[in-house]
Amino acid sequence: MPILRTVVDPEESHKLAVWMAKWRLTAKDRVPDDEKLSVRIFGRKITNPIGLAAGFDKNGEAIDGLFDLGFGYVEIGSVTPEPQPGNPPPRLFRLNNDKSVINRYGFNSHGHKAIEVRLRDRLRKYFYREMKLHPTTTATMIAEGTSLSDALGVNRSLREGKLLGINLGKNKWSDPESVDDYVKGIRTLGGYADVLIINVSSPNTPGLRGLQRKGIFERLLKEAVSSRDELKEPRPALLVKIAPDLSDEELEDIADAAVHSNVDGVIVSNTSISRPSSLKSGGLSGPPIKSLSLRALRKIYQRTNGKLTLIGCGGIDSAEDALEYAKAGATSVQLYTSFGYDGVGKAREIKDGLVKLLKDKKWTDMIGKGEMDNTNPEDKIN
Repeated sequence: MPILRTVVDPEESHKLAVWMAKWRLTAKDRVPDDEKLSVRIFGRKITNPIGLAAGFDKNGEAIDGLFDLGFGYVEIGSVTPEPQPGNPPPRLFRLNNDKSVINRYGFNSHGHKAIEVRLRDRLRKYFYREMKLHPTTTATMIAEGTSLSDALGVNRSLREGKLLGINLGKNKWSDPESVDDYVKGIRTLGGYADVLIINVSSPNTPGLRGLQRKGIFERLLKEAVSSRDELKEPRPALLVKIAPDLSDEELEDIADAAVHSNVDGVIVSNTSISRPSSLKSGGLSGPPIKSLSLRALRKIYQRTNGKLTLIGCGGIDSAEDALEYAKAGATSVQLYTSFGYDGVGKAREIKDGLVKLLKDKKWTDMIGKGEMDNTNPEDKIN
């Protein structure tokens, strides 16, 4: 990774990394996860709480190669209903001194249909290889609406103790206040995901972050939950991904709406628009946004009194960072920028570090521990 950063354009480096993971030319984490790292999330046990955030594998090309690296959860996307190229390059910038990134990709996506075909092919190959089902049989069953992974009792990640998330976005030309693009994503891709994520927080799609406003946000969650509930069992968990740079009042409104809508959880957070005045646009990720993300996480955890499953994301670079997020209320955490800087061993590095830090404790013992004595009783949902 250090060599790539010095000789390759950031976006070309990103493409090369996805290509290598797609063809499984990267390393493989062969060390079993320590039991103290296991955690139940959305009713399922995963072997470790370290996930890969959306934005790396935008089009679901490298799912298995990424699971090989030891992540307990892999999230692809954001995926938009129709294909769109995103913003013109250059649109990815490294801030090496801060180990950070500015991205202005703008939801470049192959679209729902292409992603669905890719996920379907992955199912066919898996059941031919692992279950010895003929490709024609699997194709017929899928065409008839049979979910093979569910019928045979495996997660839609096709990995024991791992979960696959699909992050849903909006096309740039869609009505800024419409929720139709998310409903389409739920209906088209819900049968392939363990977790679906409604992304309302990218700074690179005009009007998108406006969906975090109270009235619109409540309607969005209500319609999204209703659409998810129309899917066949077992239904995927439904999460919403928010920005880190919201006011306390906005965070409280989001927490209230999330609990009352019966959404399954919140990812805190996406990239930030907060930055020095010299940086004009795009989303900032990496260590500089850690304090913003932790503040938002703590606020939502306190407001919901721990009733909502929270996933922490933003500037996590070490086992110490991951543990700090757990203490602030995160059931699991996600990496992105540190993975890009440090490479394929990052998940294993953090897992090994956590085992040492936890000593005789478990990851689950630490969730919300830092907030237990700091919660204002008047600041909770009744």
